[in-house]
Amino acid sequence: MASFIRKGKWLEYQISKQMEGLPVEEILRETFQVSGRLLQKLTRKSGIQLNGKKSHLAARVKAGDRLQVLVFEREGYGVTPEPISLDISYEDEHILVVNKEPGIAVHPTEPGHAGTLAHGIAYHYQLQGIETKVRHIHRLDKDTSGLLLVAKHALAHAILDDKLRERKIKRRYLAIASGIFKNQKGNINLPIGRDRHHPTRRRVSPNGDEAITHYEVLEQYSHGALLALELETGRTHQIRVHLSHMGHPLYGDLLYGGPAGLISRQALHAERLLFEHPLTKEKLELTAALPADMKTLLQRLRS
Repeated sequence: MASFIRKGKWLEYQISKQMEGLPVEEILRETFQVSGRLLQKLTRKSGIQLNGKKSHLAARVKAGDRLQVLVFEREGYGVTPEPISLDISYEDEHILVVNKEPGIAVHPTEPGHAGTLAHGIAYHYQLQGIETKVRHIHRLDKDTSGLLLVAKHALAHAILDDKLRERKIKRRYLAIASGIFKNQKGNINLPIGRDRHHPTRRRVSPNGDEAITHYEVLEQYSHGALLALELETGRTHQIRVHLSHMGHPLYGDLLYGGPAGLISRQALHAERLLFEHPLTKEKLELTAALPADMKTLLQRLRS
């Protein structure tokens, strides 16, 4: 496990005997997992040091050297901090995982849009004396509850962004869908694109982007089912669109034809996140319990 130490605005790593003679660039790419794009940015602003002095990428390291990368810079939050309550599932110097309540948007969608999760995270940072941009790795719809992964600096963001693109961040959702499922398990591989007749709705479209959803029926009732779902891709409204297309829209999902009256939002919850920590490489598995409104809906369906 890589051993990093924070020294003010620098992230420091001590060179081992096995690394002796390697160029700085190789260590930055392999150990720090700095992308080419971020490497250019760091080079431009003298953000790479060896033993406290500016270093060139071609410099060769010795055992015991201290390689430092400018990571904890002061920067604007991107939004105005607001005192919004957060349910934090995990936090360290590099990442934050929040269990989002339904009914709150993850980030502003237009100028002047306040009261989002990003505003609450900025306030949380401010209380800790941290000045950094709010960087979420993936998104949840406003009315979807559950776990959201946030990077606390540009390096963690770049690493996790790559992991998400490589499908190495596993996300499991719980959903309550209408109807009786013929198959207990299945894979939905149908492209998703915009609906030309509606500003926010998406639809299955042959010209859309690749979208893959895996589902399993956990409990079947006479009028619906509790499902576990995993995403390989992260298209807008992906689970909602795929299930609606199958004839099983989510309870409360009025946009996609779901049954109304038993729950005031789509019955969808991001229950589990499984990923590798961007710096320590520790395997993290985080879960968030089903919220009260979905539990109540399940009780009604069971009875």
